[in-house]
Amino acid sequence: MSSNKIVLTSSDDESFEVEEAVARKLKVIAHMIDDDCADKAIPLENVTGNILALVIEYCKKHVLDDVDDSDDSTEATSENVNEEAKNELRTWDAEFMKEFDMETVMKLILAVNYLNVQDLLGLTCQTVADHMKDMSPEEVRELFNIENDYTPEEEDAIRKENAWAFEDLK
Repeated sequence: MSSNKIVLTSSDDESFEVEEAVARKLKVIAHMIDDDCADKAIPLENVTGNILALVIEYCKKHVLDDVDDSDDSTEATSENVNEEAKNELRTWDAEFMKEFDMETVMKLILAVNYLNVQDLLGLTCQTVADHMKDMSPEEVRELFNIENDYTPEEEDAIRKENAWAFEDLK
């Protein structure tokens, strides 16, 4: 792991000093490092301190994801260790996401999309998908604050026309 430190500053002026390897998990920052633009604190105007702290926590836990240290002589052992480590990370990820309400998850989605942290983006989006998978259209509208722009007659017509889509809903 690199010993260089990168300073990230949130929109609410909270500063975080992180290892370069951790900062590189944020692809936006990795590009800045590669272009020698990370010698000063990097402002992240679209991310608050509390959300940035969560992103950094995730990245610290996953900093070694992309590293493959296996050699041919210990390949079988390495595969077992790698699989065990992956399972531990999956468990950690599940516990990590359980901590948050939907508002926080949505803020995380916006932040990791902006910062280009693909693994965390996938995890947060999957969390939202899992949360809404058994919801009715009305519940989804409420969750995302979506106004129903159909009249009751139009909605009934759509439900009749697409009855198969509404069979298993509450």
